[in-house]
Amino acid sequence: MSIKLITKKIIKEWTDYNNHMNLSYYILVFDIGAEVILSKFKMGEHSAKTTKKSTMVVETHTTYNQEVKEDDEVDIFLSHFDHDKKRLHYKLEMYDKVKNTLSATTEVLSLYIDLNIRKVSDFENEKIKIMDEFIDKHKDKFKSENLHFSNKLKNN
Repeated sequence: MSIKLITKKIIKEWTDYNNHMNLSYYILVFDIGAEVILSKFKMGEHSAKTTKKSTMVVETHTTYNQEVKEDDEVDIFLSHFDHDKKRLHYKLEMYDKVKNTLSATTEVLSLYIDLNIRKVSDFENEKIKIMDEFIDKHKDKFKSENLHFSNKLKNN
């Protein structure tokens, strides 16, 4: 099984006139889940504010598999993670907590950014070590099928 990041309850403000969660809020919920893993790798909000290093999403691929409605609870899982010297590649899955059915997925390609100059930067060795140890520990939980961005990572 993939790595659970968060559980969120869908609020009325996230729903639209079709009486289900609007597509923009799927991305919000996924982004809240992604912050969990980015913080673990020391490149989330705290890093952006204190070291001026963070990530910026440059490409996504999202699927909407089942409706999510107000008051539903969803679990966000990390189902794939990889990196090169300046890119993150990860996939998140959203599951209906009660039915345990796949509601949506998003695959993300992000760049590591030095916010002082707003340019792409290489990861520091400390962050590469944290990510590599995370991958080694969890690689048996990752899924590699149906990935769109694997070929965008550069192998040194």
